[in-house]
Order: sequence, then C-alpha cells, then structure tokens
Amino acid sequence: MIMDDKLKKRLLLHVCCAPCGTHCIDELRNYKEDSGVGSIVMYFFNPNIHPTSEYFRRWQSAKKLSRLKGVKIIEEEYEPQEWIDFIQGFENEPEGGRRCKACFALRLNQAAKYAAEHGFDCVTTTMTISPHKDAELINSIGRKAADKYGGEWINSDFKKNDGFNKSAEISKDMNLYRQKYCGCFYSVR
Repeated sequence: MIMDDKLKKRLLLHVCCAPCGTHCIDELRNYKEDSGVGSIVMYFFNPNIHPTSEYFRRWQSAKKLSRLKGVKIIEEEYEPQEWIDFIQGFENEPEGGRRCKACFALRLNQAAKYAAEHGFDCVTTTMTISPHKDAELINSIGRKAADKYGGEWINSDFKKNDGFNKSAEISKDMNLYRQKYCGCFYSVR
C-alpha cells in the first residue's frame, strides 16, 4: 500500500499534470474501495508552469483526464507572477534544490488551504509519482501545509511499484499531452 490509513470521505488531489494524475487516480480509487472514501476531486494549481501556452496545454489535458476518468476538476487562477515572487532568491539553485522545495510549498499550501476552506477531509498530490522528485520531502511539506490549515495529509509515493511507467502507458493510451519538463522556465533548461 502506498498510502497511510488516514483516507476519509472527501479527498482533494493536487494535480501537476494529466499524465501524473492517471495512475494516481487509479491507485486512489483502488485504495478508496477498502477505506470508504466518497470522492476524489482533482485540484489544478500550478503557477510555476511556463510559458502560458504550456500552462494551457496542460490545463486542457487535465480537463480531458477529468472527463475520461469521471473525476471533477477545479482550476485555481493562473498567476505566474505569484510563483516568480515566491521563489525570489532561489533563481540560481540547481534543479531539485531549494527553488523546487519552495515551489512545492507554494502549491501544497494553496491546496491544503483550499481543502480546508471547501470541506475536504484530506489532501495529497500527484507529484510523488515523478522519479525526479523526493516523495519524503513532498510528504513532509504537505503534512506541514495540512497541519497549518487544520486538514489531513495523505502520504503517498505513487512512483512505487512501477507507478511512473504505468502513468506513461495510461497517458499514451488516453492520448494525453505529455510534457518534456517539470514546468518552470528553469526546468526547461
């Protein structure tokens, strides 16, 4: 099992992109059958994505995933300047460094806040499916964010049991747009 035992009735799933969401939704659905979860809602908040045209390609793909999987999706307002301001001072950090940690914190804090304000019992993210991201770090940031807003964080490591490759296969079968970089203009390099 890739998750802890805390899954409750309503789960807000922060989604960084549609391909990452594919396998994560399947895993959560399998898990919820054993736990009594009532619903999963996708939450698309990614002000880090650059350029704007890339953001809208990913958003369209996430909406397509929502339709194909029958999972509601919520889009938070796209304000890339918010991300630029938030990571100020970390521009010269290497990929995977403090800039990425700040980026995770921005997005997971917003997801936890939204979850608390809209009656969700728990929150998690698809970001742990990436073989390039530290699931332990992401879960630590997510737990702090959920604690801050009085919610519950669901630990995950969706890349386990070949999750990343499964997501690639599923997204190909669904003909979803699959990007070649994490999202920000630094990761394009």
